[in-house]
Amino acid sequence: MELVRIEKLIEKYFEARTTEAEELELREFFTGDGVEPHLEQYRPMFTYFSNAKQERYTQQVPLKPRRNVYKWISVAAVVVLVAGIFFGRQYQEQKEAEYAYLQTKKALGLLASNLDRGTQKVAYLHEFEETKEKIYKNN
Repeated sequence: MELVRIEKLIEKYFEARTTEAEELELREFFTGDGVEPHLEQYRPMFTYFSNAKQERYTQQVPLKPRRNVYKWISVAAVVVLVAGIFFGRQYQEQKEAEYAYLQTKKALGLLASNLDRGTQKVAYLHEFEETKEKIYKNN
């Protein structure tokens, strides 16, 4: 009769419908000596649970204080980011100033070449003026 009850309790146990008292009954049965050969396969499971319940960790767990490594890494990252933005912006402004300088230099060079051509044309006008004066004096 007890064997039939144990088999039903095992079925209930694997369906997760047993109470704590029924599980205690199963553990007591399988840790004892009167286990039938066809139920012998469940013995290691229940004996493990009984032994595992009594195990205690007696060594002291070393607790290392948390280092603020991540805090310092984040501070360093922020410093690098700010420095990168500052020097990057400064570099960008320098490049823009160089570009503006080159454009101004190019524009002034163009202006100078046009002005030079204009002075050459004025020199022709000066010669024309001298020639005209000579003609008026001779007449």
